[in-house]
Formats: sequence, C-alpha cells, structure tokens
Amino acid sequence: MPNNLMTVSQAAEYLKVCDKTIRRLIAKQELTASKVGNSWRIQRGDIDKYLSKNSNLVK
Repeated sequence: MPNNLMTVSQAAEYLKVCDKTIRRLIAKQELTASKVGNSWRIQRGDIDKYLSKNSNLVK
C-alpha cells in the first residue's frame, strides 16, 4: 500500500506551488490537513478533492 500522506513541502511540490501557499490553504480551511506534532500532514485524496472542487470544468 503506497503512503498517501504528504508533508507541506511534498504537497507544494505536487501542486507546483510554494509551501506558504499550502499553509495558507490549510489556515483558510480550503485544504484538509492533520497536525502531527508540529507538522501538517495532507492526504493525497484531499489534495485531489481540492483540485476537483477548484477546477474550471463544467460538471
């Protein structure tokens, strides 16, 4: 089973944005994340949901 949890840096790399953008999305509760110690972890499925929700395709 592949690991589907990402750090902020990994999520930023996946979306081709900076870490600050990911942290901003988490703070605005636009991207679901879990706090583990002092670090955020984001599930790949939540990133894909975010992308689908913010797509410009007509559904």
